[in-house]
Amino acid sequence: MKRRATSADERALFETAFKDAKALAKSTAKRAAKPKAAAKPVPNAVRTAPASHSGIDGNTERDLRKGERVPDARLDLHGMTENAAHRALATFLRGAQARGLRLLLVVTGKGKPASPDEPFDMGSRRGVLKTMTPRWLAEPAFAPFIADVRSAHRKHGGDGAYYVYLRKSAGR
Repeated sequence: MKRRATSADERALFETAFKDAKALAKSTAKRAAKPKAAAKPVPNAVRTAPASHSGIDGNTERDLRKGERVPDARLDLHGMTENAAHRALATFLRGAQARGLRLLLVVTGKGKPASPDEPFDMGSRRGVLKTMTPRWLAEPAFAPFIADVRSAHRKHGGDGAYYVYLRKSAGR
């Protein structure tokens, strides 16, 4: 696209509008080059990572994506009620963290597929455990010792399971 030429009237209007304008005190380039002061750590506060950043390194992330890491422990929630599954998950996570395990596999299942007799899903809740498990794992009680939660690799259950990667315990 070719640029339009500025007329003499437009140029004069521009110059009168900006004749009293002053340059900025400091260049933004100089400010960007200046290193920022490090934030002081807050004592006794739970530090949380930004939502876009997981608590695992690149090699671990790649291994999980490819299914090359073998889970240290496995919990199968199939057939449990919502309350029983929540209690089992809490007990499992606390026990695994106490034993110093890192990679856990939580199998939820995918939920019942819609039957041919029900052409429309009229508000029935399918896959409750699959939906609720990530919410439970984000609860404040678990957040301090969970580094990452993601769907499992196909060979470990795929969409019907989650990898839960725990942080290193403070004593290790």
